[in-house]
Amino acid sequence: MPLLIREREVSRFLPMRDAIAAVEAALREHAEGRAFCVPRTRARLPSGLLHTLSASLPSQDACGLKAYTSTPSGARFVMLLFSASEGTLQAILEAERLGQIRTGAATGVASRLLARGDAKVLALLGSGFQAEAQLEACSLMRNLSEVRVWSRRPESAKQFCERMSARLGLSINAALTSEEACRGADLIVTATSSREPLLEGAWLDPGVHINAVGSNHARRRELDAEAVRKCDLVSTDLLEQARLESGDLLEAEKEGAFEWQNASELGSILVGRSPGRTSDEQRTLFKSNGIALEDVAVAALVYRRALDGRAGEHIDMSKV
Repeated sequence: MPLLIREREVSRFLPMRDAIAAVEAALREHAEGRAFCVPRTRARLPSGLLHTLSASLPSQDACGLKAYTSTPSGARFVMLLFSASEGTLQAILEAERLGQIRTGAATGVASRLLARGDAKVLALLGSGFQAEAQLEACSLMRNLSEVRVWSRRPESAKQFCERMSARLGLSINAALTSEEACRGADLIVTATSSREPLLEGAWLDPGVHINAVGSNHARRRELDAEAVRKCDLVSTDLLEQARLESGDLLEAEKEGAFEWQNASELGSILVGRSPGRTSDEQRTLFKSNGIALEDVAVAALVYRRALDGRAGEHIDMSKV
């Protein structure tokens, strides 16, 4: 019988450090041809969208799909996890927290690979749903001494800084403008729902690493074309998906500031097929879209731990 795993159990069994390790291993296996991932598809609803993503990770005997709706009333997420060898349904997971953590984990992998080893100052644009996981992941990968947070809602930024300072024991302060946050930063994370650029290339010092997380829509972007053009290395989680929905890169391409032949996947860097950072002066960019392989990797980990911990609720599908 499949296991129903609730949000509270996802949080319990998926600490960020373990999620980063699981996502990194899955990206490596994908680059080696041992895992498979299908880009997100979207079906129109009367007032929203149905999104679906699927992938397989045979090394973990796992395959599955995540589906979610986005409507004016919000977003709702569910994950179906199957055995890759037997095809049986193993678990149904509530997946809002799962997605938040795995997105942070991908940023953690990129920051470990591409940020300078001495990176200490983080600029975080956004203080909403994704911001906590982004900050936590970056703090695990680099020894941060200062975090600057900017949000279009100053009160939200202030509350975020107070909450996360107490939680992580870091110096976290609100910035008055996005430029103030980004000038002189070693690491920049954009985690907003912006349709128009809020990070400008003119603000980027040599050596900075950017994790662009917020947009996965072809007509939305957080970075202007100059920010993309200035980056010596551009990477993403899945190029096939990025070509469909990375507005940051697609718009830069239209403006002549980017060519896809110059982009690589994190997994390719992990296995040494593509170069990573080669000097402290390089500007690097990870354009995160959020892919199904990351969902399957962390869902499989949660499922195993839920079984070991005798957590979750077994569902008799014959009685549903």
